[in-house]
Amino acid sequence: MLSGKTILLIIGGGIAAYKSLELIRRLKERGAAVVPVMTGAAGEFVTPLSVSALAGGKVYTDLFDLTDEAEMGHIQLSRAADLIVVAPATADLIGKVANGLAGDLASTLLMATDTEVLMAPAMNVRMWEHYAVQRNLAWLRDNGVRFVGPNEGDMACGEYGPGRMAEPMEIVAAVEARLARGVLSGKRAIVTSGPTHEPIDPVRYIANRSSGAQGTAIARALAARGAEVVFVTGPADVAPPEGVEVVKVQSARQMLAAVEAALPADVAVMAAAVADWRVKSESGSKIKKVKGALPVLEFEENPDILAQVSQMTEGRPGLVVGFAAETDDVVAHATAKRARKGCDWIVANDVSPETGIMGGTENAVVLISDAGAEDWPRMGKQDVAERLADRIAAAVS
Repeated sequence: MLSGKTILLIIGGGIAAYKSLELIRRLKERGAAVVPVMTGAAGEFVTPLSVSALAGGKVYTDLFDLTDEAEMGHIQLSRAADLIVVAPATADLIGKVANGLAGDLASTLLMATDTEVLMAPAMNVRMWEHYAVQRNLAWLRDNGVRFVGPNEGDMACGEYGPGRMAEPMEIVAAVEARLARGVLSGKRAIVTSGPTHEPIDPVRYIANRSSGAQGTAIARALAARGAEVVFVTGPADVAPPEGVEVVKVQSARQMLAAVEAALPADVAVMAAAVADWRVKSESGSKIKKVKGALPVLEFEENPDILAQVSQMTEGRPGLVVGFAAETDDVVAHATAKRARKGCDWIVANDVSPETGIMGGTENAVVLISDAGAEDWPRMGKQDVAERLADRIAAAVS
């Protein structure tokens, strides 16, 4: 996927620098050449020797190394790559670039380049939330810098929240998306993901356990193959993928409107776990608990987004893929659903609690099409997405 591409990898000085070693390995196994640059602080977390061994070449560290300047000056170094990746992108590095400072090799490269920059932020949650960091991030985004992550989770410092650097494979996917000239170039795809939240009152809602991980992985895989992806997501647990157009919604009705606005498209992958019902009359104020009296909720059906898109008479996507999350008789129920909705394919899976699939990291699916039901082995959700994206590419290319 990255054969013939050169990645200039700038490693910042943070605890997440250890992930850069895995990132180098993953980039190289996909055919990329990696040219590493380390800040002085990065050397406190990973050694130049280990970075050099994995990259298979010299590590650049010193702005004033006359030998390097004779062989490859920092201007040339900054412009010879197909993409510059900063991982981890510390608050210090982000601040330097946003404010035009160039006091070391890494910041000078970032200031001197006309190559696209992809940053993977990593820092303490309080630093991430600080107004100065958010101001710097906004300025960089407005001026073309792309970001992957950060994720939310436990910090090395013992705190919890946003600020964890994206995992190496997430960064690889973002790199592929930025450099994609793949089999789906020129194709437009809509991917829905996550749950929907159907309000009962201003503080309560109906939802399900969908994390959005599978939909996110599919959007990432399609983008990596060159597709223009519109990612319509409910309030998911996982961050949306980099390199796609993200439309955030809450309810099923909002998701339908977003899908309709994104048409026309060549492919529609409806991976969202849309709530089937909503409360007919949402309360404008919090429903109070009254002892001995339970509230009575009257329900009505939500719009059937998959059926509406599948049964369009004009502007229907050439390939419509639905999802069926079942707890029993998976193939029978999913086959009936495909016929009832009118979609081309159904990706069915067993989400019984004992499988650990809903909200988990793995999936085991059955692809149902005109050819019948095809069982796929249990694998990571990103692997499912890659396999499905290859099938989609073969169908619409």
